[in-house]
Amino acid sequence: MLPAGSRLTRRDEFTSAVRRGRRVGRPRLVVHLLVPAAAPDPVDAPPRAGLVVSRAVGGSVVRHRVARRLRHLLGPRLAALPAGSRLVVRALPAAADAPSSVLGDDLDSGLRAVLRRTGGRS
Repeated sequence: MLPAGSRLTRRDEFTSAVRRGRRVGRPRLVVHLLVPAAAPDPVDAPPRAGLVVSRAVGGSVVRHRVARRLRHLLGPRLAALPAGSRLVVRALPAAADAPSSVLGDDLDSGLRAVLRRTGGRS
């Protein structure tokens, strides 16, 4: 579960992460990461994450199941992100049938790749 202070909640936060951040696609999800140019104080700016699970993934029951799985997987992985970063994970239709272990593998792979693309700034 994601703590309240670690969630993206405003539309402009999602939009900036998706438009200005680095993107890496995987078979079941797309990872967008926006790392701030200046490294903020880690105490003041924890990394924050949000999910996008559209109707293309499935009906409401399927979408909520996918979102719950991804939230559960994201929680422990936030500590590995640079301070002040914004992460958006967008689920693709293939995520509907994937077990949590496969979603976790895609998420880990996507995070490693997007962190490499940002130059490992922290």
